Amino acid sequence: KEKNPFPAVCGRVCTHPCEGKCRRAQLDQAIAICELKRFAADYELENPIPVEKPEITKDTKVAIVGAGPAGLTAAYYLAQLGHDVTVFEALPKPGGMLLVGIPEYRLPKDILNAEIDYIERMGVKIRTGVAVGKDVTIDDLKAEGYKAILIAVGANVSQKLGVPGEDLDGVVGAVEFLQDVNLGKNPKVGNKVAVIGGGNAAIDAARTALRLGAGEVHIIYRRQREDMPADEGEIAEAEREGIKIHFLTVPTKMIGRDGKLTNMECVRMSLGEFDRSGRRRPVEIEASNFVVDVDMVISAISQRPDMSVVAGRSGIETTKWSTVVADTRTLATGELGVFAGGDCVHGPDTVIQAIADGRRVAMEIDKYLGGSGEIPVSPDLGREQVSEIHEEQMPRQHPGVLPVDRRSGNFSEVVDKFTEAQALFEASRCLRCDVKD
Repeated sequence: KEKNPFPAVCGRVCTHPCEGKCRRAQLDQAIAICELKRFAADYELENPIPVEKPEITKDTKVAIVGAGPAGLTAAYYLAQLGHDVTVFEALPKPGGMLLVGIPEYRLPKDILNAEIDYIERMGVKIRTGVAVGKDVTIDDLKAEGYKAILIAVGANVSQKLGVPGEDLDGVVGAVEFLQDVNLGKNPKVGNKVAVIGGGNAAIDAARTALRLGAGEVHIIYRRQREDMPADEGEIAEAEREGIKIHFLTVPTKMIGRDGKLTNMECVRMSLGEFDRSGRRRPVEIEASNFVVDVDMVISAISQRPDMSVVAGRSGIETTKWSTVVADTRTLATGELGVFAGGDCVHGPDTVIQAIADGRRVAMEIDKYLGGSGEIPVSPDLGREQVSEIHEEQMPRQHPGVLPVDRRSGNFSEVVDKFTEAQALFEASRCLRCDVKD
């Protein structure tokens, strides 16, 4: 937890970019870093390390707007550095997009709550149900004596599709849909559901709709399978559950009767020249329009932060993508004492990016308030002591998964953790490239 206060969360939902750098992949397959971290983190949850609550040693109050991964991570480290930290969260519970944006079959609430509880026991105060920009303003926080303020709101608003008819009853955003489900509002789903998009939010929305009783769920994606930004494992599990994915297809119109969605018009696409993303640009095939019957459409093409928190503040610049302009090095905004990090700076990004921003901005805020900006870490644990390196072929271990026939109508966690034997075997595959010759 020195570098990451959410190891059990990341062990379940991280996109594990670190595995792309793993040299074991040159021999067979990368180390299952994510699963190994989950195994260690789950062990700690079952055998808790006593919390050493740091003393408030500095006469500085810090306010954090948003109790998501960026905000809570910053709070965790600022508390360690001796600051008096309060987090303000508009939702009724802390967690931000970890709480409302990820289905429980991927991230159980008890796991998230346990790691948030650890942060609270570190001395961080969390005030829920308080919307900064509405219930209180940044000026109010300054008047209450907060010497630094961090804006860390998530990308919590779905982007519109931009097609006729999307205001019909039955067309919803993935962010809002998942939020309602995660807050226990039990939204009603249609019999034939279409999800528009190819990212993790689209997969999450589709698999959630299926669990809520949808008869059919289809994902509509404008590119090819290999272009989908969603995690490959999540795509495969969605297909195993019976979700159909339609590639090179784009919706062009929502059709309804008496204000309610009844059909969706789509068009086929072909692949044209490569674009800036390195993928071939989809091009509409003339006269390829067709209409399908649907009674619910979930838009998951993208999402953006709600910037009402900084509305009307001349010192804080925002972009056309509804993000805050912050210094790339310090994450400071144009208003003295106000910082920003996470999705509200980068747009929708990964959990680990938000955590990284939270840690970095905590150091910068500490420096701004007169501290060293140095987060203490443990001494080296003797990594040069390596007993044996295995360079022969060793198969990567894979965790068990809940059988498909036991997933219907519930949100039980799908992916299991490693057994102890699997974790030990997987760890033994490491080539120890951190060891100096």
